[in-house]
Amino acid sequence: MTTLSTSTAAATSATTWRTRLLAYGLLDLRRLLRDRTGMFFAVALPAFLFVVFGLGDDEPYGSGNVGLYVMISMAAYGAVTATTTVAGSAVHEQTTGWGRQLALTPVPPLAFVAVKTAVAMVVAAVPIALIYTIGAATGARGNAFDWVASAVVVWLGSSVFALYGLAVCLVFRGQNASSIASGLIVIMAFLGNVFTPMDGVVLDIGRLTPLYGYAGLARYPLSEGHLPIDAGHDPVWLLIANVVAWTLTFAALAVWGLRRRRERV
Repeated sequence: MTTLSTSTAAATSATTWRTRLLAYGLLDLRRLLRDRTGMFFAVALPAFLFVVFGLGDDEPYGSGNVGLYVMISMAAYGAVTATTTVAGSAVHEQTTGWGRQLALTPVPPLAFVAVKTAVAMVVAAVPIALIYTIGAATGARGNAFDWVASAVVVWLGSSVFALYGLAVCLVFRGQNASSIASGLIVIMAFLGNVFTPMDGVVLDIGRLTPLYGYAGLARYPLSEGHLPIDAGHDPVWLLIANVVAWTLTFAALAVWGLRRRRERV
């Protein structure tokens, strides 16, 4: 009887903290969606850039048009901005009194990581959905595979930049770390062929930057690797290699930054 009661109590406790964890995740999601500054840079700005640079551009490109090319690029920029912001806020929480309060709860640390990851992916879906909706209503053109495959790659690939946000905010201590991470995203977007087509030496340098492979893979269903302004062709293996290399780099930096913080405690 005692064993049965203990098992029942344990099951009830597990159900309770899972329920509270879900409530925490929903509360965190609501907080992020109400953050006007964060939502501006993750949602409104990429949508505005699409309207400025891609709206109504029906010039043929790949299996669709330039409007679809710009739409995918801006959705990718918005998604990585969202996941970077959420990851940065997670690190900041862990270095404040709120993080210590969470550590006192019976919830496993990996469960909090799972919740933050889920929240990041939900927030990343917001700019993607908005920009794709605008694109569909304003003449972005491509076949069904272009739309679906690019959206899936943009959404799933943005998770790499949650690792990036963690890495930067763990390596650079202080409240400005999240701003540094977001600012670097803008620079990487320029170098990564996201905002404007590049060629020559600048393109060669850009191929080595984090956003290049991710954005190139997202546009691959449309372009099959062919670059605008006749700048050349990217084989799919090159784009995948870029994403894998930077994923491993961000993961290694995050682990190193976490260990360094623990050594200082």
